[in-house]
Amino acid sequence: MALEEKINADIKAAMLAKEAAKLEALRAVKSAILLLKTSAEGYNDDSELKALQKMVKQRKETADIYKTQSRADLADVELFQANIIESYLPKQMSEEDVRAEIAKIIVSVGATSPADMGKVMGAATKQLAGKADGKIVSVIVKELLSK
Repeated sequence: MALEEKINADIKAAMLAKEAAKLEALRAVKSAILLLKTSAEGYNDDSELKALQKMVKQRKETADIYKTQSRADLADVELFQANIIESYLPKQMSEEDVRAEIAKIIVSVGATSPADMGKVMGAATKQLAGKADGKIVSVIVKELLSK
């Protein structure tokens, strides 16, 4: 089932169950999909994945800001929505799996020092797109190249 169809079905289910918070998150996803369909980039699985990742990242960053301002009530709403949206993303790799993949990439591109970080990051972001968070990938690449 395509993501848009799944979202529409889940919106209907959330409406029937009167789950207002979940409904708000699902409508945001539907809105993003509709915007992608009318954008110049076009609508495909890759753009869909990037849009969902961006939405999750925005909500987590907003929740962090709310927490620093002692607004736990608003932070909880943002984190709830992030979790709902995250459920439509592919499962993220564990840190150990990411570390193993990056080690393979470092060997394949022949990187030996931190100066080769650009080469490794380029290959890693292509290979791990949607499977691992970019921040985690960056930290692991720096760590492995500095050894």
